[in-house]
Amino acid sequence: MASLSLRHIYKKYPGGVTAVSDFNLEVKDKEFLVLVGPSGCGKTTTLRMIAGLEEISEGELFIGDTLVNDVAPKDRKIAMVFQNYALYPHMSVFENMSFGLKLNKTPKEEIKRRVEEAARILDITHLLDRKPKALSGGQKQRVALGRAIVRNPMVFLLDEPLSNLDAKLRAAMRTELTKLHARVGTTFVYVTHDQVEAMTMATRIVVMKDGLIQQVDTPQNLYDKPCNIFVAGFIGTPQMNFITGTLNKKGDDVWFSFEDISVKLPAEKANAPELADYIGKEVVVGLRPEAISDDAAVAEANPDTSFKVDVDVTELMGAEIYLYLNIGETNLISRVSSRSQSRAGQNIAVNFDMSRLHIFDKDTERCVIH
Repeated sequence: MASLSLRHIYKKYPGGVTAVSDFNLEVKDKEFLVLVGPSGCGKTTTLRMIAGLEEISEGELFIGDTLVNDVAPKDRKIAMVFQNYALYPHMSVFENMSFGLKLNKTPKEEIKRRVEEAARILDITHLLDRKPKALSGGQKQRVALGRAIVRNPMVFLLDEPLSNLDAKLRAAMRTELTKLHARVGTTFVYVTHDQVEAMTMATRIVVMKDGLIQQVDTPQNLYDKPCNIFVAGFIGTPQMNFITGTLNKKGDDVWFSFEDISVKLPAEKANAPELADYIGKEVVVGLRPEAISDDAAVAEANPDTSFKVDVDVTELMGAEIYLYLNIGETNLISRVSSRSQSRAGQNIAVNFDMSRLHIFDKDTERCVIH
């Protein structure tokens, strides 16, 4: 097993295009690390540089204690699972899984043992004689994983391996991958644009944008303490509400004003020293949908943080309802109980749970307080 160390990694293409800039990351041994971000943010390029499929323009890449910048992909002791599975159509599942071992002149008995063990772990023993065309998408995915497992790699690299599966199978395979990681005890580096995959599987997440790391943290910390507006908006479904307004001081209290509404900040946030420079200035306030309640009793009990809004649309999600709200030019999304009686066309009272608000600098978009 191995750790990974990426030190000041750059990927520059001819014509002045920089796909990855000053990428610094320490991946711990046996960690499940997920690179996440929108299309074109550099996450797959980073993965391919780790694999040796893309040349590193600047910086150093270590697998364990070994500098591998100039080491061939086949000698890096890594295994990669591609988005399209890359199975040989004319070979059986057994032959696909054993192909790399045969190239390395592994003894036949050892090949058989490794393939059968990987097939047992992945529950595909009954498929070993089939050709890829006779497999479902989920089965092909397992074969691609099996081909990687038999090599006993120090690091697994997975490039959007679930993106070709339907929603139900994708959810099942997320669970399978998490269990597989626990069983094989190897370092996983996983690329996806799906933040649900990242949140459910990762021990740590790297959020990328325009070739730059925005934040590296545990899933829960990314959700609760995003470092900027991009991370706050990218992590979480539905995404965080962002409201532009002004902070004003009235006596000892601090109020946030937007449209013709003012809501009071709790004392612990109002007295935060980081906020002192923002009094009287425009800021962006972020609130998760679950921090906006449509409970009339809560609104009545908290008049300083409650106000009336119009309900545009309601979406029943089964266990919960999403309310799409507006007040003036400001649109909000609230996640409420499935027992909610709020309906489209109504004018209702909502309450902001201000203990859960985030305040961002309007110009830099950095988080000021959580």
